[in-house]
Amino acid sequence: MTQQSSCPFCNPAQRVLKENKNAYVLLSDPRKIPGHFLVIPKRHVEKPWEIKEEELCSIFNLVTFVQQKIIETLSDGCDVRQNYRPFLKQGRTKVDHVHYHVMPRTFEDKLYMKVDKFEANLFEDLTPEEHERMARILD
Repeated sequence: MTQQSSCPFCNPAQRVLKENKNAYVLLSDPRKIPGHFLVIPKRHVEKPWEIKEEELCSIFNLVTFVQQKIIETLSDGCDVRQNYRPFLKQGRTKVDHVHYHVMPRTFEDKLYMKVDKFEANLFEDLTPEEHERMARILD
């Protein structure tokens, strides 16, 4: 594991629950909801596009494994998220080491009641102009 002195994910110690060649799983602390897991590459990587193909395979093998275990034991659904927010300072809830959140979800769960239900009004219909403009970004 590549060590970065200020990175809590470069030295996870006894927190690792499962691992493979290039990634590991631990429980998020702090967590948003019970069963909030993190899947993290062992190599210190700050930008998602700098993850190597072999690392991506390892990461998503663990993401899929955790999702299946969550569905079998904790809930009916699951969210997977990866945030890249370099404009925020590293702290207790933001770490500059790529990681994927895997969280159990159920209908109208705690996360829905505190956050998601308020986002419903943010959704807007996609216009043809916006579709065209955003599609050009991928050219």
